[in-house]
Amino acid sequence: MSKTTRATQFLDKAGVKYDLVTYDYDPDADRIGMQAAEAIGAEPFRVLKTLMAEVDGKAVCVVVPSDHEVSMKKLAHAVAGKSAHMMKPADAERFTGYHVGGISPFGQKKRVTTLFEVSALEHETVYMNGGQRGLQVNLKPADAVRALDAKAVDLLAE
Repeated sequence: MSKTTRATQFLDKAGVKYDLVTYDYDPDADRIGMQAAEAIGAEPFRVLKTLMAEVDGKAVCVVVPSDHEVSMKKLAHAVAGKSAHMMKPADAERFTGYHVGGISPFGQKKRVTTLFEVSALEHETVYMNGGQRGLQVNLKPADAVRALDAKAVDLLAE
C-alpha cells in the first residue's frame, strides 16, 4: 500500500500534521466507515466518512461521523439549495478520482463546496480517509476544516 496519495500530498502542501493509519479494508462491509472504525479500534463517531452529494445539481462533499446519516434537508439548507441527494457511486468515483471506500475530501480532482459536521470539531483528533482503501489519516478536525476551506454545520439526521 502506498503511503503517498493525492490526499496526503494535499495535506502536506497545506502544512497539516497527521498520522497515517492502515487497516485491512473489507470490500464486503455494509458500512465502510463503521468497518474502518472497528479495524483501527476507534470510536465510530471519530471516524469520519466522506460522502459525495448533489444539491440542485451541484456537487458537494460532505464529511460526517461514520455512525450517523446525513439529513438531506439540512444539507440543502446549508448551501441555500432546494433539494439534495447522494451522488451515485460511479459518479462519485469519476468526480473525485478516488474509488468508493477510498474517497477522501483531500486532493479530489475537482474542488467543490465541502461541508463538515460541526460536532466532529469537539474531538481532539479524528480519522478521515487518506485517499485509498485501507488508509486513514488521524488529524485535528479544525486543521481539516481549514485545509478544505470547509463550512462546519449541523448535517446529522435526527
